[in-house]
Amino acid sequence: MKHQKTNAARILDRMKITYELVAYEVDESDLSAVHVAAQLDQNVEQVFKTILLRGDRNGVFVCIVPGAEEVNLKLAASVSGNKKAETVAMKELLPLTGYIRGGCSPLGMKKPYPIYLHSSATQFPFIYISAGQRGLQLKLAPADLIKAVNATVTELI
Repeated sequence: MKHQKTNAARILDRMKITYELVAYEVDESDLSAVHVAAQLDQNVEQVFKTILLRGDRNGVFVCIVPGAEEVNLKLAASVSGNKKAETVAMKELLPLTGYIRGGCSPLGMKKPYPIYLHSSATQFPFIYISAGQRGLQLKLAPADLIKAVNATVTELI
């Protein structure tokens, strides 16, 4: 099945990064990465979610963490040079990133926010991240994601 190329996929194309677009069944009542992993029949530790945070000093930044985990706000604040950090309100997600909940990709956001990737990603040959729309994931090597978004690999959970 041929999928509509998303902006995130086009960015990877331009960078000559290998990836695979993988579709899944969307459940509007469950947009969790745990559900996505189940739909993909993949280990939830390899399905990463993109969380938008706002720090008290440096503003908006992005954390990419394993699907079943929550971002440790103290750790996230610390690695991003903030004293405190909190998740951005749902209504701000689209204006800040151009993406909606359940379809937020770290690739192709409206602005180049600092991006932090949880270190567990590097232990896998490939991981999944949102392709920028609900029902579509990008499967790619962690090193390629790090290169594509200039991510800092760190502890976040």
